[in-house]
Amino acid sequence: MLSRRRQQYLDALGIDLWVSRATAVPPAADAASPAVLTPGEARSARVAAPGAPLSVPPVAPPDADAQPLWQALREEVLKCAKCPLHLTRTQGVFGVGPPRADWLVVGEAPGAEEDKRGEPFVGAAGQLLDAMLRAIGLDRTSNVYIANVLKSRPPGNRDPKPEEVSACLPYLRRQIDLLQPKLMLAVGRIAAQSLLGTDAPVGRLRSKVHHFGAIPLVVTYHPAYLLRSPGEKRKAWEDLKFARDVCQGLGQDAGSDGHRA
Repeated sequence: MLSRRRQQYLDALGIDLWVSRATAVPPAADAASPAVLTPGEARSARVAAPGAPLSVPPVAPPDADAQPLWQALREEVLKCAKCPLHLTRTQGVFGVGPPRADWLVVGEAPGAEEDKRGEPFVGAAGQLLDAMLRAIGLDRTSNVYIANVLKSRPPGNRDPKPEEVSACLPYLRRQIDLLQPKLMLAVGRIAAQSLLGTDAPVGRLRSKVHHFGAIPLVVTYHPAYLLRSPGEKRKAWEDLKFARDVCQGLGQDAGSDGHRA
């Protein structure tokens, strides 16, 4: 059964789920459900199965020894001049999320609002991405890290050039080494093609488990595309559920408590 908060997130995605009257939760009973998980609940809960109450996968505590490495990498990105994009950007956009997370979401490049604020996915597409992630129990403040292939905004939001991807991808690889995610979610054509080294369209890359190195990678549509093509939101919802099932399977293989060794 769906909590009211989770239903709100699915509404934001434009996803209508059929619920039997015999199993629907009466308003009074649903009102007693907590609107927001506490940090302790978020750390101890597991990702829900389809139709189950919202829950969140556990997050390993940050590695104190990695903090200086994160800070050094951030400073390197902010000062980067490896390609001409540093001449036109406002600032480098490093990434957002906890220093250890099981999920890593990767987009293509910062847009105008991200370039202004220094954080990935903060415009209208970012709001939709947050709703998508919350629908499966993920939040950029607690248990998912969000980054881009490029750390600098291409002028006019044009597609990244191959040489720009080549210059920036080592930064993402170092972020991955520090983060140690169990699963990567590539959102959009550019991110998927850059990470997988392919020119295949998103439609052919969906519903499959790819790998970036040894890390399982799932592909879905970019939220900006979903805003332009709302009819594709249901496919994105299926992608999220598929990615969640893949991550749950990895957790079961690693151990029953969901924590990293």
